[in-house]
Amino acid sequence: MAARNRAEMALGGIYEISKLLAAPNRLEPTLSGVLALLSSFLDMRRGLIALLTPDGTAELVVGSGWTEANAKQFFQRLPERAIGQIVVTKMALVVPDVSRDPLFSRSAPEEYRAESGVVSFIGVPIKQGDSVLGTLTIDRVQTSSDHPVPFDSDVRFLTMVANLVGQALRLHKVVAQDRERLLGEQARLAKERNEVKGRSNITVKGIIGHSHALMDVLEKVKRVARSNSTIMLRGETGTGKEMIANAIHNQSPRKNGPFIKLNCAALPESVLESELFGHEKGAFTGALNQRKGRFELAHGGTLFLDEIGEISPSFQAKLLRVLQEGEFERVGGTRTLKVDVRLVCATNRDLEAEVAKGAFRADLYFRLAVVPLFLPPLRDRRDDIAPLAQEFLTRFNHEHGTQLALNPAALAMLESCYFPGNVRELENCIRHTATLARTKLLADGDFPCQKEGCLSAMLWKGVNAEPPHPVMAPTAPEPVEPHGDLDRAHLIDAMEKAGWVQAKAARILGLTPRQIGYALKKQGIPLKKF
Repeated sequence: MAARNRAEMALGGIYEISKLLAAPNRLEPTLSGVLALLSSFLDMRRGLIALLTPDGTAELVVGSGWTEANAKQFFQRLPERAIGQIVVTKMALVVPDVSRDPLFSRSAPEEYRAESGVVSFIGVPIKQGDSVLGTLTIDRVQTSSDHPVPFDSDVRFLTMVANLVGQALRLHKVVAQDRERLLGEQARLAKERNEVKGRSNITVKGIIGHSHALMDVLEKVKRVARSNSTIMLRGETGTGKEMIANAIHNQSPRKNGPFIKLNCAALPESVLESELFGHEKGAFTGALNQRKGRFELAHGGTLFLDEIGEISPSFQAKLLRVLQEGEFERVGGTRTLKVDVRLVCATNRDLEAEVAKGAFRADLYFRLAVVPLFLPPLRDRRDDIAPLAQEFLTRFNHEHGTQLALNPAALAMLESCYFPGNVRELENCIRHTATLARTKLLADGDFPCQKEGCLSAMLWKGVNAEPPHPVMAPTAPEPVEPHGDLDRAHLIDAMEKAGWVQAKAARILGLTPRQIGYALKKQGIPLKKF
């Protein structure tokens, strides 16, 4: 009957402990609760649960009566030699009388001694597979009047509890790993958001906009500015290559040095050589004094050469020597000068095609294009059109003492334009419209493109060819039916006179290129290409 009662108590204890271990809670309070339940089912004085590192060092110790305040003192209560034996043997340890066992010598904690009675000790390993994660130990005091308590049943009960604790530890570890993974993922996403936010907050003096395309360029500027590598700025006319070059200089270690610039297309070769390398007094007619060139003036700073694709083959060889050797002579001089210059160059030409044709030296190309940086056209950063337009109008107002503004329709119309001339063309468009404004609020109808006066459109008409892209951004309205009396013969005649250029044929017939295209498709007339 006594054995049956003990078995029922053990079963009830396992049930209660399993419920406690399954509840979501911190590990330390959970293990403390396990020890509290054990005291209800076992004859025990104190209990300890110690979790160990792979090298056997205790990393967490929870004892009976554990609280946040007294957590540290339980480390001092560990019977280290007894714990060590359990870990090494991976088996339960029973010490009927700790006072007579060498594992509990005078170096053992005071808790394992009693003024009266015998102190017994039971310890079992907490395992996961074949690895010992920790130990579960209890001690009890038996007086002479007590009936002896059998150890074998207690060992079995504690082993079952230790197995449950081992499973709970494994689940806690999985949950902790998942939590760390989720926290890491959250941190990564937060970092990415901050990077995106940081990129959207990148500002460079004089450069206006917040589009993704522009932020990409400014983020690259920030990175390339830190080095001394030669930068090749590529992009269409009017995309702001000089401003980007200035931004590279201002964010570089050379920012306190000079920023010197020169447009290579604006000067003939003889003057260009003197401008870049300088000249000695009397080197040529008109050279009344010695003059330093742009390379000398840029010493310790940055030299920006715009339209680098326009220099002649002979001058390309001279420039290559400076880039290779870092030295040159002034025109008419014999003394070799050395300079420390960071070169930034720019072009809107297809240098790769020029190299293929032999018009541009391949060795110079590779010297210049160490780090190419492509500047997006305005049509690829439409989000920047409105703030740019507002800024240009603000400058106009400041210069002329006016108070002009753009209504929403005007901004929407500007955002739909193609702007082949990019930012420079947008500024000219704003100034043109503001100069001719009749009211303070500029509407879409005030702009020249709404009155057949678009400068870009005139430019394309002037060369009797269709622009590679429409001046207005592409839309997809239903095609307008051309005049009903436009038959196949008239259409072919107009196309022949226009050299099969649709834009020119449209002007001959008083139609739009879209109407011409629709009529050609409807009449089944194939286009001729020359």
